Amino acid sequence: MREDIKEVLYTEEQIREKIKEMGKQISEDYKGKDLILIGVLKGSVLFMSDLLKEITIPCNMDFMAVSSYGASTTSSGVVRILKDLDFEIEGKEVLIAEDIIDTGITLRYLMEYLKGRKPKSLEVACLLNKPERRKVEIDAKYLGFDVPDHFLVGYGLDYAEKYRNLPFVGILKEEIYK
Repeated sequence: MREDIKEVLYTEEQIREKIKEMGKQISEDYKGKDLILIGVLKGSVLFMSDLLKEITIPCNMDFMAVSSYGASTTSSGVVRILKDLDFEIEGKEVLIAEDIIDTGITLRYLMEYLKGRKPKSLEVACLLNKPERRKVEIDAKYLGFDVPDHFLVGYGLDYAEKYRNLPFVGILKEEIYK
């Protein structure tokens, strides 16, 4: 698998340090509040798991599966909810944990959908931000790294359901996905 990687952008250690910083800030910002962390499957699982370990206040967690990609490498623009929440979020402080913000289409849809459930607040914690690809504006309260416009894999990010288990974020060689 590693031979398919053109370049490592962020090492396991760099990711760990960034998540530690994010967890500390989230813990301070939500101290004494009723926080629920929502992971967007499947990509956010590793990020959310490590983020939860760094949050020092009580919080609940839930997951949603939302897709606008299907089997493609680009967003179709059509968003589908594949798995909804198990918990009620009305009146709660909600923080969406997302692996990467690319076009923003899926996340914008998800945020509008969740606002309809009347949370007390709704914010985003995202490990990777790809601003060059943005089609709709997203205001993420907690951001890890800005990344270049390349096809990224590792640390939850996949191509055809592969590479998620790499402990780093890297650029996939073009010949693999073209």
